[in-house]
Amino acid sequence: MNTFGTIYRLTSFGESHGAAVGGVIDGCPPGLVLDMDFIQAELDRRRPGQSRITTPRKESDKVEILSGVFEGKTTGTPIGFMVRNENQQSSDYDNLKEVFRPSHADFTYQQKYGIRDHRGGGRSSARETIARIVAGAVAKLWLRQFQIGITAYTSQVGEIALENDYRKYDLSRTEDNMVRCPDPEVAERMIKLINEVRYQGDTIGGIITCVIKGTPVGLGEPVFGKLHASLGSAMLSINAVKGFEYGMGFNVTGRGSEVNDSFYNDHGIVSTRTNNSGGIQAGISNGQDIYFRVAFKPVSTILTEQRSVDIHGKDIPLKARGRHDPCVLPRAVPIVEAMAAMTIMDYYLLAKTKQT
Repeated sequence: MNTFGTIYRLTSFGESHGAAVGGVIDGCPPGLVLDMDFIQAELDRRRPGQSRITTPRKESDKVEILSGVFEGKTTGTPIGFMVRNENQQSSDYDNLKEVFRPSHADFTYQQKYGIRDHRGGGRSSARETIARIVAGAVAKLWLRQFQIGITAYTSQVGEIALENDYRKYDLSRTEDNMVRCPDPEVAERMIKLINEVRYQGDTIGGIITCVIKGTPVGLGEPVFGKLHASLGSAMLSINAVKGFEYGMGFNVTGRGSEVNDSFYNDHGIVSTRTNNSGGIQAGISNGQDIYFRVAFKPVSTILTEQRSVDIHGKDIPLKARGRHDPCVLPRAVPIVEAMAAMTIMDYYLLAKTKQT
């Protein structure tokens, strides 16, 4: 299962310490002007070494388009692309060749396949998400023609959290700071906490909020293939994600009279007075903003000593080496946006196949 999507599809390939990572996009309609500067800018938001609170691994992450584009426009045929790995330090992982790192993919990959690439986690590395960023950027470009916009931001690091209501913030300020939080004062506190954790050789988790504006009514299926289920599946496929909630999410302990979204006529358009449903009702978009939250665990690789076992079942001490993120959230923001964009584009194209 290295392919995502039904009509707009991405098949990704590559490992953290291999020659390259990349993918093949299928189902992209022809005639889309491919803004390579925008695609590269999206990759730059994800790339390592972009600030003092991310891994210092230096990668340019320059994308190469191999097929499916002619004279700057998509042709409707598969779009092949790759990003070459340039700065691997595989020797950092020599001491992990026969060790199962706590909370990593090492044990499950070894048991499932009988072989694993211990260098940076191989296929389980978040470096695979480069392919998602490229495909998500293409989806964003396609969705622009329908005025559909997607913005994600860091809403919580550790115990430092923004209020849940995204409307209280100027989301255009998300990129103003290295942690990608739209509140500059809270952002400084988050950055300070991440630095404290990094100096301690530890890591920390948090939450990313995503808002999708401009989605039309009618995307999603009534039973299986509900829009929120597919968004949840997309988000839970991202490395380190442990939870997903949309709309009011787990804050459902109130009464129906308190949380129902009542309809009204807004100058000829049916709208809702509140949006506790998060823009999705009965698995189908209702035209309101879609918003959801994604919980990320602390990065599993920590630089303090832990206990583990090796492939022979022997109990051993383990202290990791290498270059790792103390907090995945800043670099995960564009990944969340990319997966959301691919999901919405896929459902938009699916809806078009059912129009008479």
